[in-house]
Amino acid sequence: MRADTTFLTAAEASAEAGLFRILRPGANCWRIARAPRAAVLVDGEAYFRRLEQVLKRATRSILLVGWDFDASIRLTPDRPDGRSVALGDLLRGLVGERPELEIRILVWSLSTLHAPSATLPLIFGASWQDHPRIHVRLDRKHPIYAAHHQKVVCIDETMAFVGGMDLTVDRWDTTEHRVEHPVRRTPKGVVYGPVHDTQMAVEGDAARALADLVRERWCRATGEMLVPAEPADDLWPDGLEPDFIDADVAIARTEPGWAGAPAVRECARLTVDALAAARGAIYIEAQYLTAPAIRDQLAKILERPDGPEIAVIVTKVCHGMLERLFMGANRDRLIRHLKDCDADDRFRAFHPVVTGDDGNEIDVLIHSKLVIVDDTFIRVGSSNLNNRSIGLDTECDVAIEARNAAQRKAIARIRTRLLAEHLGESCTAVERAVAAERSIVRAIDRLNRGPRRLRCYGALDERGPWRSLPGTRLFDPEKPIRWLELLSLQRPRSRL
Repeated sequence: MRADTTFLTAAEASAEAGLFRILRPGANCWRIARAPRAAVLVDGEAYFRRLEQVLKRATRSILLVGWDFDASIRLTPDRPDGRSVALGDLLRGLVGERPELEIRILVWSLSTLHAPSATLPLIFGASWQDHPRIHVRLDRKHPIYAAHHQKVVCIDETMAFVGGMDLTVDRWDTTEHRVEHPVRRTPKGVVYGPVHDTQMAVEGDAARALADLVRERWCRATGEMLVPAEPADDLWPDGLEPDFIDADVAIARTEPGWAGAPAVRECARLTVDALAAARGAIYIEAQYLTAPAIRDQLAKILERPDGPEIAVIVTKVCHGMLERLFMGANRDRLIRHLKDCDADDRFRAFHPVVTGDDGNEIDVLIHSKLVIVDDTFIRVGSSNLNNRSIGLDTECDVAIEARNAAQRKAIARIRTRLLAEHLGESCTAVERAVAAERSIVRAIDRLNRGPRRLRCYGALDERGPWRSLPGTRLFDPEKPIRWLELLSLQRPRSRL
């Protein structure tokens, strides 16, 4: 990429076309921007701890968009000195100390009904918000039944975090995923189970491009056009070893087409394009796996006699009858269909479990939305592999396509870290098993024997139609529902 190019847009892509095999600005991504350093943060403890470090260094701007937000959570609840403070109190203290700091938080409006956070503070405000430079808004600019699902935090135009984790309850956990953890509780003291997630930290031009995305969302939601803050000095968290150096980071979006605005489906297109480019191995972590577009692409891969192997780690737990029917049952049908296509034993679908002292297993909730293709591509973000993430909800993913040997090794190491976590093994043991078996799925089979393990889906042994349940288009739609849209009087604001 040219030294004077802040980010790569579709108009600038032609001269750079030879750089990438998968990424295509203007088609499957919005922009490609350089990150001097980037790192994948695995699980809430790692993300929240690093985020707190960077927030404490903010001097000019904190921009946050989320599906949900709860200011009563503590980012470092496991501090040995017990001096962790609530997130809202942390933010209020920062603006009190720094006269130029502005904090803007934009949250999906219907999180007050559907999300796990405390409802009243989002609707009526709270004491920590009582400052002229703290601005909390609910984003109502969306079709009926759609969600703003992006999870992005930008600090001083210099650092950004994007992925699957909102700053809310039920997100913090360590990579150990213990059956019981003394601080894995909501602010009200309610215990919740193990949860696995991923987030990416980026700096430099990639962070500034993500800040542009957040400012555009803010303008559409509030009518206020924000001026970019002056970039700060180095904000990279202490002790965080970057996975990537001088990486080109692609930003992909999903935005629904409604009220005259065109649909944006970069996230889904990027995922399908990446899967189609696979040669050796596909590794997926997904909360939901129901989208026909993903099913069809994976089926094509399995039907190829020389196609790559596929390992899918997906959550098993579903909450409520509708989620069990339209996410759980349709997931099981999709997995059965892929198993039927797997003539060469190259496909595995798992859900992770941990075992307590009493010998009973407990499921680990997979909230991560991650795709790794060979050692050449990694995607981390907010978009699930279900219909609504393809074209109804607002999503944001970031991706890196390796351009040198160091970046390829980094992608392989991330996949190794994730498998080691799920299997309760060391990274060295996973690397040796993969080398010995010359296969990721057979390496999993070989190591899958401890108290932390990956359980194959029992649904694979059942027979039945693979088609989605009737009613899926209503409860898991791929685009705004037209007759519901007609009930909405909202109109999108002009885009930046």
